[in-house]
Amino acid sequence: MRAAGGQNPERHELAARPKEPGAPRISLALQGGGAHGAFSWGVLDRLLEDGRIAIEAVSGTSAGALNAAALAAGFAKGGAAGARQALDRFWLSASEAARFSPFRRSLADRIAGRWNLDCSPRFLWLDLFSHLFSPYQTNPLNLQPLRDILAGQIDIEAVRACEAIRLFVTATNVRTGRPRVFGRDDISLDALLASACLPHLFQAVEIDGDPYWDGGYMGNPAIWPLIYNCQTADVVLVQINPLIREGVPRTPSEIDNRMNEIAFNSSLMHEMRAIAFVQRLLEEGGMTEPFAARYKNMRIHMIGDEEGMKALGVASKANAELAFLEHLKAVGRACAGRWLEATIGDIGVRSSVDVRGTFL
Repeated sequence: MRAAGGQNPERHELAARPKEPGAPRISLALQGGGAHGAFSWGVLDRLLEDGRIAIEAVSGTSAGALNAAALAAGFAKGGAAGARQALDRFWLSASEAARFSPFRRSLADRIAGRWNLDCSPRFLWLDLFSHLFSPYQTNPLNLQPLRDILAGQIDIEAVRACEAIRLFVTATNVRTGRPRVFGRDDISLDALLASACLPHLFQAVEIDGDPYWDGGYMGNPAIWPLIYNCQTADVVLVQINPLIREGVPRTPSEIDNRMNEIAFNSSLMHEMRAIAFVQRLLEEGGMTEPFAARYKNMRIHMIGDEEGMKALGVASKANAELAFLEHLKAVGRACAGRWLEATIGDIGVRSSVDVRGTFL
């Protein structure tokens, strides 16, 4: 499988792929989605607790990048148990920082048990305000509350020292429109902030003289680093952005929600199309040696709750209430548990997702 998105395949040679004994190995691809990233927190917690699968690498974007960094830092210090503790601390810290946030559910939403903020007057006001004024006007000092959370909860030196798990974080270069994938040695607080930088809310994050926005625009998450830099051919996508939504959006919030989903799934669709194309060539003998050996027949798996996430509007991505985060964690744990029982036998053998049927 050659790199997608205009990357130079000559710069990303396939890793050697010897058959290794012990637990089957996977790479994880973690999508971004604000507070919805707590679903991935639950998935990671369950996989780490189970211990039957070894994690070789993680590619993350936005909230997925923050999950990946917390996992790597914790793993470097205390293995799987340390990673679980680090993830717990990160999300609890994020909730604590948002305890006095003006973006709260309305009384009607609380009574009805809804997690969305669509009826929150303050959220609706901010949404309108952010489309009238840029963060360069409203936040000239470029204050970044997330920086303090990251600095307090994620040990960047530990992330860089984590040799057991490869880490890839994607951000979007505003100047070139291309994705930049930060490897373990390049990880910094700025790289994590860049990966989660929503342009209507925060000023672009400057790194090496270039401005960066949220990585979801060009890789949510980027799959190609897992193809060219990992031994395993098994990639597990932790999906938090619904792929399909029936009906036609009619209200402004419904339209914005669906536009957001399509935009942040587009790069993933393109990469999966390329993976499916190579899968078909290899399976049907469309390439002969020595050319076939240059390509990896990827095995794709997916953990997600498509129907549950459809019920959550885009506004709920700003809901950092502890009860909501813990709800999403519980849902993620349950989904990962079901996936393990149904799919662990497919790891190293076959895809458990029909890539063509799901993404094309």
